[in-house]
Amino acid sequence: MEFRTLGRSGLYISEIAYGNWLTHGSQVEEDAAIACVRAALDAGITTFDTADVYANTKAEKVLAKALDGVRRADYELFTKVYFPVGKGKNARGLSRKHILEGIDHSLRRLNTDYVDLYQAHRYDHETPIEETMLAFADVVRQGKALYIGVSEWRAEEIARAAELARELHVPLISNQPQYNMLWRVIEAEVVPASVEAGLGQIVWSPIAQGVLTGKYKPGQPVPEGSRATDEKGGADFVKAFLNDDVLTRVQQLQPLADQAGLSLAQLAIAWVLQNSNVSAAIIGASRPEQVTENVKAAGVKLDADLLKAIDDVLDPVVQRDPALTRSPRTRV
Repeated sequence: MEFRTLGRSGLYISEIAYGNWLTHGSQVEEDAAIACVRAALDAGITTFDTADVYANTKAEKVLAKALDGVRRADYELFTKVYFPVGKGKNARGLSRKHILEGIDHSLRRLNTDYVDLYQAHRYDHETPIEETMLAFADVVRQGKALYIGVSEWRAEEIARAAELARELHVPLISNQPQYNMLWRVIEAEVVPASVEAGLGQIVWSPIAQGVLTGKYKPGQPVPEGSRATDEKGGADFVKAFLNDDVLTRVQQLQPLADQAGLSLAQLAIAWVLQNSNVSAAIIGASRPEQVTENVKAAGVKLDADLLKAIDDVLDPVVQRDPALTRSPRTRV
């Protein structure tokens, strides 16, 4: 495993992180989820990402169980707050009330005294950003989080948050966006704003919810039991890529992966790690062997000719519009 600092901070994280968005507490049985975390630890992964809303709070509990017995100082634990975790109008968003209550609830579920990184899961258009950042600053000063981050924030939102973080003397160090060969919407605006502000990217969906593994074939029905058939979560993200032009071009990446001595999934993960502003790529898994295979992308260097060849294949179907980074206009 290779390690990188997260943004302009002194925190090292494994450049491949393990996340449990659509698996723990929902798609994968608890024993299998625990086996995947153990495989991640065995592979050298030290960074684990979750959120209060994943599996309606169950994901945090399963991750805590999986990490039980591991010395707390030996891993980095990230979680998030924003999406609804209850029926009340204040059980969502980035109000001071929800942030301060949310961190306490997450710490209880995670069975820990602190998280290394507490992230705003989306931008809250209904709460003044000054209120949000002051609440996060208080979470840090109380010792309940060591650093703060955001997820899927736009460039102007990141810039304003960073300005407030400097005034409040709290470490805002990361953004967590979707980023992969097909979805490059952060490159034009978010990455430059993050570099200026000292934030690193912790990217999710580096294999485009499985599309970049090549398992979805043009002109063929989606495989049974795949992410695209799961209406509980994830299917909408996959469907955005499920057209024959995209799938045909993904198949054309296979010779390039072979040339690099990588699987398509390893090539996709290695590709996002070539971006110098990316601190880590988050992988998920339903089976331990998926973890074992995907971590082989760590430390891989792709040469300029290969990167150009990838662009030549995919360029007509790549999404680059910065406006596609969006947060809900309301909390409901």
